[in-house]
Amino acid sequence: MTSTSTSRLMAAALAAASAASPAMAQTMSPGPVVAPGNSVLTLSADGRSTRVPDLAVFSAGVTTQAKTASAALSQNAEQMNAVIAALKASGIAERDIQTSNLSVNPVYGQPRADANGNVSGDPVIIGYQATNQVEVKQRKIGNYGKTIDTLVNAGANQVSGPSFQLDNPDAASDEARIEAMKKARARAELYAKAAGLTVKRILTISESGGYAPQPMVMYARAEAMMAKAAPSPVAAGEVQVGANVTVTFELGQ
Repeated sequence: MTSTSTSRLMAAALAAASAASPAMAQTMSPGPVVAPGNSVLTLSADGRSTRVPDLAVFSAGVTTQAKTASAALSQNAEQMNAVIAALKASGIAERDIQTSNLSVNPVYGQPRADANGNVSGDPVIIGYQATNQVEVKQRKIGNYGKTIDTLVNAGANQVSGPSFQLDNPDAASDEARIEAMKKARARAELYAKAAGLTVKRILTISESGGYAPQPMVMYARAEAMMAKAAPSPVAAGEVQVGANVTVTFELGQ
């Protein structure tokens, strides 16, 4: 390799290193610098915001059993089509209906006893069970009880829920964040005053936690629900949105 070629390679390498150095410097940049003599205080605080829910999420489905897998699935499809049609007739939009489970499984039974009444051997397949479930978003919460009754009458034999939620929790989440920050700041002021210091500035903020809708409550099997003449009573109550922040403050004289 000639000296000219070597010089060109070295120049190219230096140019590449020079271009990469700003990025490397940015990656390795230190955190906030605390003034000499100042202290650091890290606190965590939470905030809460309460809202009336505008969404009820529940699960509805059909379980059927037959001698063969195809028969169980065929019967299930017929009943499930009626359930989905009932959902749409109740005002549920197609976009708010989503299949969450479709399965076919064998049903086992004990082998027959011999002449002496003894049972031995492995369990045997005595049929098949098909299950089809959909997750549903009920946007008109006041109609929830009536919708459930309609589904049961249409053939649904598995219903669970509701989980009351907010369709858009952003505003409530922001309220919770503001409350959490106010708490953190007030607590920092308290500690600083007790130590004869003042809060100079915020060094870092991190967030954890978030929106937590009410968990689902399992309903009774549909056969028991069908005995009720009146619409199933439902109380939506309120949902709580939370936020948790960890804030590092700089304290000084």
